[in-house]
Amino acid sequence: MLLIDTCLAWNYVVLVLLYSVNSSFALQTQPVLEKSEVAPSKRNTTLKDAYEQLLSFFRPVTCHQKDEQTLIPCYVGEDLNATECLENKCCPSKTSHELKCYMPFKDNMQLTFRLLVLVAGGFLILGCLPFCCCICLQRSPCLNPLRSANKAVKQMVQKRRAQNEEVRGLLAD
Repeated sequence: MLLIDTCLAWNYVVLVLLYSVNSSFALQTQPVLEKSEVAPSKRNTTLKDAYEQLLSFFRPVTCHQKDEQTLIPCYVGEDLNATECLENKCCPSKTSHELKCYMPFKDNMQLTFRLLVLVAGGFLILGCLPFCCCICLQRSPCLNPLRSANKAVKQMVQKRRAQNEEVRGLLAD
């Protein structure tokens, strides 16, 4: 019972941590389709897309500027609006006297948090794995000889049951 309560508590902790994480965990939304366009029925994920998602998980970026960071212009074009800037994976500027579109910054806190959750999850799985294996192996009659029935004991139990039924039959008459 204690093991179940502990697992349930860990599940709640992980859910709360994942809920509190920045929205960078969320997948990018697809653009809104016009009335004449048809939505694709199935999204094809290529190896390149999977590699980019994995790389973005281990290289999180943010548009929040700290005091000591300098803005690096995003080289995608001149006079971009905020939507075009975001589509090119750049950050739009909020003030008019600075650059209109700049490169995002590395988010070391987000990277630390993601690695911490990943390592903690790995240790949790590795910690629970022996218990799960022991439980499965104890229930297996092939690997646990105490789970398989002994033939001699089985015969003795059947004889006793037969004798008890005869005695009950005689007493009932």
